[in-house]
Amino acid sequence: MAAAAECDVVMAATEPEVPDNAEAKREAESFKEQGNAYYAKKDYNEAYNYYTKAIDMCPKNASYYGNRAATLMMLGRFREALGDAQQSVRLDDSFVRGHLREGKCHLSLGNAMAACRSFQRALELDHKNAQAQQEFKNANAVIEYEKIAETDFEKRDFRKVVFCMDRALEFAPACHRFRILKAECLAMLGRHPEAQSVVSDILRMDSTNADALYVRGLCLYYEDCIEKAVQFFVQALRMAPDHEKACAACRNAKALKAKKEDGNKAFKEGNYKLAYELYTEALEIDPNNIKTNAKLYCNRGTVNSKLRKLDDAIEDCTNAVKLDDTYIKAYLRRAQCYMDTEQYEEAVRDYEKVYQTEKTKEHKQLLKNAQLELKKSKRKDYYKILGVDKNASEDEIKKAYRKRALMHHPDRHSGASAEVQKEEEKKFKEVGEAFTILSDPKKKTRYDSGQDLDEEGMNMGDFDANNIFKAFFGGPGGFSFEGGCACCSSEFPYHKLTQQLLGEAAL
Repeated sequence: MAAAAECDVVMAATEPEVPDNAEAKREAESFKEQGNAYYAKKDYNEAYNYYTKAIDMCPKNASYYGNRAATLMMLGRFREALGDAQQSVRLDDSFVRGHLREGKCHLSLGNAMAACRSFQRALELDHKNAQAQQEFKNANAVIEYEKIAETDFEKRDFRKVVFCMDRALEFAPACHRFRILKAECLAMLGRHPEAQSVVSDILRMDSTNADALYVRGLCLYYEDCIEKAVQFFVQALRMAPDHEKACAACRNAKALKAKKEDGNKAFKEGNYKLAYELYTEALEIDPNNIKTNAKLYCNRGTVNSKLRKLDDAIEDCTNAVKLDDTYIKAYLRRAQCYMDTEQYEEAVRDYEKVYQTEKTKEHKQLLKNAQLELKKSKRKDYYKILGVDKNASEDEIKKAYRKRALMHHPDRHSGASAEVQKEEEKKFKEVGEAFTILSDPKKKTRYDSGQDLDEEGMNMGDFDANNIFKAFFGGPGGFSFEGGCACCSSEFPYHKLTQQLLGEAAL
């Protein structure tokens, strides 16, 4: 830019000119020289003022307009600079620096085709001009970046569009169109703060820019601030009634807001089936709205949990966190579903994620509860062994033991293979363990709370299941795991009570 904006300190007249007022011409030259001095000091505002005075004195001098254009370029006022550069070449078409400045202004504003024409004209006048050659290449590079970006936008390759716009903006820093396209793609990529920063800068300069208003609304829309987003879409449509993107986004935003609110209302009224249908319909409106859709999936997961469709609820919550991996509510909902389906390792994983993100007492307690249930799940499930519910009464536990102990008693399986006998002995022992723990209130409390039973001094590997059987049913006799069934030996005729009981169990 510095080369393009270099000021013409010494200017030769393009045509012999005899002004009507020689004094005015001398005064204009004096103003120009003062402008040059301020330009050299980089005091561009003062330089601008003196070049303007020179133009007022001699409005048909091309170099004065060229110098003021250079100053405006340094001030970043490219649109005004373009007007002065164009006026300079209208006054003197052979003014090479004027054509260069006109091209540089066009390029800075993003009009690469017009820039190429200006640089070509400069090369026609001076084919060895190195600056014109380089700027011509730059303009063509911008044209190429625009073409690639257009194709990639259609392919929804937004990262590549951002890359192309960043490269183009190196040559066209004042191009709002490139900035807005970049911001739109940043919004589509979920980089909302960056996108908002870009369009906010543009709106500060031009509050009526419909494209910038649309992208500002798009950022809010994708952040699930749908009501505010609609306001910006409506404002963009006021500025440009035919703005297709703003129109489509406004329509989607209103539809999404209505469906979501209807789903929430149905849920609060307890109409879970209708709520499920409404959330499903809302999810079909705009697949690109990741944040809102994450909430919709979580809401539908809550509905499924109310309907006791826990696997579906887990799937919905998983979809929610895939869309938004910071969504704490979805992790909590999924963790609860994992707890309800006794998938404790998965529940612990989700609660750990939540607690790492938000270290609250509530989240800490949820994690501890899940860890406790996981620990308990790795022990023998005595309730399952007896075939009773965790809230079973004392009588239910006794009845269950009676049934299971007789079912697995080794005497019932004396004619089976050695492998079957071994398995039944194992099950008989486990039934005895289960009854020993669940029939004792103190042990049962410790077991239910997840405490280690060995801390109480009870080694579960040392107890005798046969003694428990005898104690429960009464009478002599029994069996030994080491020596086989005692009641089948020659010294102990088959015990009548055991025979009776086993016979009852077979009925």
